[in-house]
Amino acid sequence: MTRALSEIGLSIKRLQMRHHREANAALAPLGVSLVQWDALRHLHRNPDASLHDLAQLTFQTDQSFGTLAARMIDRGLIERVPGPGRAVHHRLTEKGDALREEGQRILNGVLERSFAPLTQDQLAALDEILLRLLP
Repeated sequence: MTRALSEIGLSIKRLQMRHHREANAALAPLGVSLVQWDALRHLHRNPDASLHDLAQLTFQTDQSFGTLAARMIDRGLIERVPGPGRAVHHRLTEKGDALREEGQRILNGVLERSFAPLTQDQLAALDEILLRLLP
């Protein structure tokens, strides 16, 4: 018997929240939260992205990402660089990129432990299903 869609959706949300809690706890010794690490990751992957683009990529509003960026600038993790016209872009500093790399290793461990009960075939099937559901 298939569970109700609402229960399946809740299970997905519970897994996401478990990942967030465990990732935040694992990243804490680096002095960075999952939200901050995610911003570093997206800056690395999208070096010419606008603040608006980065806000969307990190599921934040422009204002909240701007506040986050200001705190990360103060910590020396990112820097503002002029863009075309009046645009301002952000770029990782050496310190920010090193933190991103170390955070990636930590996150890989969190996710490996989380998905360890699945076989490689099950993991591939889950990936295929999720990709089918996401536009």
